[in-house]
Amino acid sequence: MAGSMMYMPLTIGSMIDHAGRYHSDGRVVSVETTGGLDRSTWGEVARNSRKLASALGKLGVAQGDRCGTIAWNNRRHLEIYFGVAGGGMICHTMNPRLTPEQMIYIVTDAQDKVLFLDKTFLPFAAKLGEHFKSVEHYVLMGPRDEEAAEMVPGLIFYDELLATGDDDYDWPELDENQPANLCYTSGTTGHPKGVQYTHRSTVLHSLAGNQPDGINIAARDTVMPVVPMFHVNAWGVPYIAAAVGCKLVLPGPGLDGESLVKLIDGERVTLALGVPTIWMGLLQALEKTGSKAESLQRTVVGGSALPPSMIPILRDRYGVDLVHAWGMTETSPLGTLNQLLQKHVDLPPEEQERIRLGQGRPPFGVELRIVDAQGNRLPEDGETQGALQIRGHWIIDGYFGKETSDLTEDGWFDTGDVATIDPDGYMVIRDRTKDIIKSGGEWISTVELENIAIAHPGIANAAAIAARHPKWDERPVVIAVRAEGENPTEADILAFYDGKVAKWQVPDKVIFVDDLPLGATGKVQKVKLREEYADVLIDQGA
Repeated sequence: MAGSMMYMPLTIGSMIDHAGRYHSDGRVVSVETTGGLDRSTWGEVARNSRKLASALGKLGVAQGDRCGTIAWNNRRHLEIYFGVAGGGMICHTMNPRLTPEQMIYIVTDAQDKVLFLDKTFLPFAAKLGEHFKSVEHYVLMGPRDEEAAEMVPGLIFYDELLATGDDDYDWPELDENQPANLCYTSGTTGHPKGVQYTHRSTVLHSLAGNQPDGINIAARDTVMPVVPMFHVNAWGVPYIAAAVGCKLVLPGPGLDGESLVKLIDGERVTLALGVPTIWMGLLQALEKTGSKAESLQRTVVGGSALPPSMIPILRDRYGVDLVHAWGMTETSPLGTLNQLLQKHVDLPPEEQERIRLGQGRPPFGVELRIVDAQGNRLPEDGETQGALQIRGHWIIDGYFGKETSDLTEDGWFDTGDVATIDPDGYMVIRDRTKDIIKSGGEWISTVELENIAIAHPGIANAAAIAARHPKWDERPVVIAVRAEGENPTEADILAFYDGKVAKWQVPDKVIFVDDLPLGATGKVQKVKLREEYADVLIDQGA
């Protein structure tokens, strides 16, 4: 048609093509499962991705087939991301921290045809393989390994599989609305649910999420996604990294603070991304090693609420800007990022910091609203709390395997979070719907109570839960882990709440434990804490 614009489908293959052509010597560094460093380039990753797609086709893997991965953040995993999706198949990343029962359920539900494994997770295939009825090919992500071959009959080796692929393979023509990726929620109740992303939603998520007020990755950056590639596609960072050609550092299995400090200093990382527990470990390692992490300029933190005390520590001691973000598996995951507006530039640092504590504003491409129990829209005044709902170009419509939509009647997805939104669009998660405490008819935010506890110098980590109460229905209890070498008492912690919350919101009890139970994505499993401590106030005769 005269005067029209060219149409090219938004596909994942086009992203790695760009990296291979225009950033062919851009570096990709990954820590091998064996511990050594693998040094590659975007040009090599692009070539290997095409060869992988070709090799899978020769194995009989067809467009639309699911290819599962149980793997760390490494170069081969990166090639699988692009080779599988680019070839029209579906890359299904799995969280190895799930229970065996959940793993069996997920593989069965997804009907994975191929299962790629790092050697760490080979016992999964050896032990659970008889339950993985749909899997036809097991691929060890590495060179030939005779010890591994004895564990799993018919085991294929990634490097040998790659060698069977054609160098001149061309990506098939794909509809941008074809599925490209599959991730499962790490739900604490019931079976995990599958969320299937399309090529279009993934590319749009990458483009919109990487704006200057978003993740803001540039070709000159050195980026380290500590968030696992099995956790919502590492927040989309591998795709963004390919689109801009930055140096990418993949940390492999070593996610402890000292290993990360070594990588940051050795590879001159400028941006790192991960959940709060990762940065707690990093801060402890920086103190222990004496490193100043001089190259590190920014961190993006998401996955769970950010302890406010981390912002000034990273800023003042290490010169690192901490950016708070929010999202979930159902939102690809980016829902909001917290950057300041022009009118905030001249505010005092403490007022800027107060704004940065929240989860931030939605980028172009998504919308937020809060509603009451009847679904009526609530005012966005920064004070009124309501159920947080979202819609947009990379937001779920319905879960994998279901024929029906999971949206409200007017087309919004209910996140399960309780939040406020202010007139500028800044959103603050006040709690999860299932976690918020209702005491005597009034709401108490567990997030706020946790942030105060963690800010105490004697506390390394903390979680607040609702405990049953004979008079008030529920009352807050804090479960805390003491910092190394510190010995605060219950009275010390309770006194720390004075003046920070209303007196009726101060926890009734503090219980000290050695560790908090962490789930598959590094979040505290409050379900387990409630199971253990829900009656602690009744048992003590509250």
